[in-house]
Amino acid sequence: MADDYPSTLIAASLLTRRKAKGMLVEGTRLDLLPDGADGPPRFKIKAAEQESRRSLIGGLLRSRYAWRGYQSVSLAASQTLDRFTLVALDDEQPLGTITVGFDMGKALSADDAFRPELNQLRAEGKRLCEFTKLAVDPTTATKRVLAALFHVAYIVAHRVRGFDHLVIEVNPRHQRYYERMLGMTQLGPERINRGVNAPAILLTTPFAHIREQIAIYGGQPERTSEVRTLYPFAFSADQEADVVRRLENMSDRQTFVGDTTI
Repeated sequence: MADDYPSTLIAASLLTRRKAKGMLVEGTRLDLLPDGADGPPRFKIKAAEQESRRSLIGGLLRSRYAWRGYQSVSLAASQTLDRFTLVALDDEQPLGTITVGFDMGKALSADDAFRPELNQLRAEGKRLCEFTKLAVDPTTATKRVLAALFHVAYIVAHRVRGFDHLVIEVNPRHQRYYERMLGMTQLGPERINRGVNAPAILLTTPFAHIREQIAIYGGQPERTSEVRTLYPFAFSADQEADVVRRLENMSDRQTFVGDTTI
């Protein structure tokens, strides 16, 4: 299958995993690589604008949500200015996906269960963005793929579009993970997410906190033994700047940038 290069935001080497005294040891670098067929095995973060690609993502979502016992979810028919989907691909096979929603007049997904809390943030002047429909193939290098998806989503939402506050709706059993890995805090009580028919809590953090943590720890996976968050797996400042440049040159730049000037 020919690669639709303009939709590729990053191409990164796949994390090698090896057995060492019964433990899985993860490699140390997340390098941006030239796109194309040659070189080491790699995964790519792409915009999910093709119908065939969105169908593959739908399959991954259904599989992972069913495994968790959730009601099935689906993607919208196409990318829009207020909602878009990213996918991590290995030879067109989805390794992970995340959807980013912007508070631009239409209700966010989290409004269904947490409208009072979101309205509180809006009243404080926050420009809200939500990350939803997150799924990662558990057989892949999960932290590496997850960090790349989160970082590119953050770049589009905060660095490019200028939104300043992140909200994520998660199952309570995943609360500690997001608090530890991203530094998020709970807002409001536990409620039912009717979309997946499961308990949910609302987690939130300013993008300024994420930006600060990336500046300190990004591109330093060797520090994961001392810093048990996702941030050492993020890109370095130079790599982040490269992703921003690629966004500037994408053919469907309007979907990502909107009316914001880079």
